[in-house]
Amino acid sequence: MKITFLGTGTSQGVPMLLSDDPVNFSDNLKDKRMRSSIVIEWNDFSCLIDCGADFRTQILANNIKNIDAILFTHEHSDHIAGLDDIRPFCYKKGAMPIYAMERVLNSLSARYAYIFEQENRYPGAASVLPVKVYSTPFKLGAKKIIPIDVLHGDLPILGYRVSNLAYLTDVKYLEESELKKLQNLEVLVINALRIETHPTHLNLEEALEIVKKLQPKKAYFTHISHRLGFHEQVSKFLPENVYLAYDGLVVTL
Repeated sequence: MKITFLGTGTSQGVPMLLSDDPVNFSDNLKDKRMRSSIVIEWNDFSCLIDCGADFRTQILANNIKNIDAILFTHEHSDHIAGLDDIRPFCYKKGAMPIYAMERVLNSLSARYAYIFEQENRYPGAASVLPVKVYSTPFKLGAKKIIPIDVLHGDLPILGYRVSNLAYLTDVKYLEESELKKLQNLEVLVINALRIETHPTHLNLEEALEIVKKLQPKKAYFTHISHRLGFHEQVSKFLPENVYLAYDGLVVTL
């Protein structure tokens, strides 16, 4: 199984517009972060998690040739704003299966009515096959997908476990029942927004505490803002098995 980090930034990306924080002016490419998204590949199957505003640029930068399905974590713009750009994949393979909570599918349908429309469709529009995700596992590409219920502040959203990989972004709270679903991981990907506490996202200290509880073989932090600090400096102080993800990073399980 191969993981490609298409983007590892927060909702506004790094560099952030109109900010004079030094991280925004870094020459290190690992400090340039597009909106968070990931592609997971196994056998001949390729699954995208979230499809934000940078989707087109990310696909070109990483030479992604195939997407068989999209899992959505939630409906915020930085996770859905690239949906229109899936058109070439639809032209190639037909309607794209998209998996999300009912609330998220409703939000996508409202925002992209021309994509979800069944009659009098615009000829060039992308086409999707919406699939509702509940708390129960489901099959995708011959693998079991385990939804993980988390809270993004007060908003219920989803993470996903695929085999020994778990991808959690925009997390603030995890119930003990959900932590139990995350035992014996080879790789945990989880958000670590910044140093200071935040009302709807884990900060670095909180993310490290979850890693300590779960004890995955490796953990990668994503959904990072410029306020976490420079990639190289922060990396020096992380535990041995914990890393800052960066755009374009490929991890193989």
